Amino acid sequence: MLDYAIFAITFVVFLIAAVLYLYPGSNKITTIPGLEPSDPKDGNMDDVGRAGSLHEFLLKLHAEYGDIASFWWGQQLVVSLAAPELWKQHERAFDRPPLLFKGFEPMFGAMSITYANSVDGRTRRKLYDPSFGHEALKHYFSIFQELGQEMASKWESTKGDQHIPLHAHMMALALKTFTRSSFGDSFKDEKECVQFGRNYGICWNDMEERIKGSHPTEGSPREKKFKEALGKLHATIARVAKYRRENPPPPQEQLFIDVLIEGNLPEEQVLCDAMTFTVGGFHTSGNLLTWALYYIATHEEVEEKLHQELSDVLGKKGEVTPDNISQLVYLRQVLDESLRCAVIAPWGARYMDLDAEVGGHIVPAKTPVIHAFGVVLQDERIWPEPNKFDPDRFDAENSKGRHKLAFQPFGFAGGRKCPGYRFAYTWTSVFLSILCRQFKLHLVDGQVVKPCHGLVTRPVDEIWITVTKRD
Repeated sequence: MLDYAIFAITFVVFLIAAVLYLYPGSNKITTIPGLEPSDPKDGNMDDVGRAGSLHEFLLKLHAEYGDIASFWWGQQLVVSLAAPELWKQHERAFDRPPLLFKGFEPMFGAMSITYANSVDGRTRRKLYDPSFGHEALKHYFSIFQELGQEMASKWESTKGDQHIPLHAHMMALALKTFTRSSFGDSFKDEKECVQFGRNYGICWNDMEERIKGSHPTEGSPREKKFKEALGKLHATIARVAKYRRENPPPPQEQLFIDVLIEGNLPEEQVLCDAMTFTVGGFHTSGNLLTWALYYIATHEEVEEKLHQELSDVLGKKGEVTPDNISQLVYLRQVLDESLRCAVIAPWGARYMDLDAEVGGHIVPAKTPVIHAFGVVLQDERIWPEPNKFDPDRFDAENSKGRHKLAFQPFGFAGGRKCPGYRFAYTWTSVFLSILCRQFKLHLVDGQVVKPCHGLVTRPVDEIWITVTKRD
């Protein structure tokens, strides 16, 4: 009888251990509500895929479980926060969980700042941030004006009701802007810029397929194409770095590439961080400008109000400068509402080395914590009629009483806010001031414009517009 009891207890213990091993979510290591893993190996990743994107998955997750919820990224528990009050309790977290960004490593590189935490991450931010700070931006306005006028001339040359591919034009403009202001005059060469953009497009399109779960097989033509394009991007950056090293500019004219060079960094780190900042510096801004112009084209009252402000502040031929950009209050509201409505950057993530209390629950040490920006930006408790495009949400009166963390499209935590947020606001303001003063925008009929929520939100298909020259 005693032998049977020992056998029974041993069997039960073995069975429990097996269940916990196969289904990690059944081991409730936290009181945070959320999903059990739907697959013992992949956790809830299939659920993310079925939702369409991580942002759309998080919308459903928080609708079911509330402002703090959990799910499984493979065999790793992940917590998601979707309320500014909860973000406040996590705003000191600096380190970024490598697991959630691992999918971007083929393009960013293993030594990217994306994966740099603790002292290394803070040191890099301290070194890099001034390149996109307030003082540095003053030297870029002439570049922004030049490229904005170049695009305006291109639009003016269109004939009659010729259709303009808005997204393609804005992404090309963004790439030129970032490369010229970060890597220097090498990118004045149109051929160099086009070639760089073509190789970048090959790499980024492949990355988007990988994020969806489609990975190239080793040695396949697809993998070779990706590696060849990435190699050409690296070669271009290395060539620019070599030129700048041999022809150093005066201190007041230093660009981001010069900071990388002077930091005496390993060559691989220079390439990785140059690629990472290229993705962050032009991809977000290009899509922001795309969505802003789309909303302007589809909201005539917004277009006219913006045009009036531009005329009042700048006149017919005045330029946006460091001294008058703050007077373009409504233009900033249009940009902010575009960031909110289009959910340009849907999520960010941090983790801490120690257990942390958030929302009355314990988040175990080293647990990735997602900041669900997109969920909060569409929360009707904060933004009535969240799907409506209304820049007046951001006027002084309507902003009263809103939690200071309710609008964080560029992140906020741990002093790790996107270093290029001022850069993005500045150059998009310059371009909008040029294009919206000179043209009236019209959306081509018959289009259904839908968003694709990846690392950055872009339109699924091209957005076609026509323009009319204003007097």
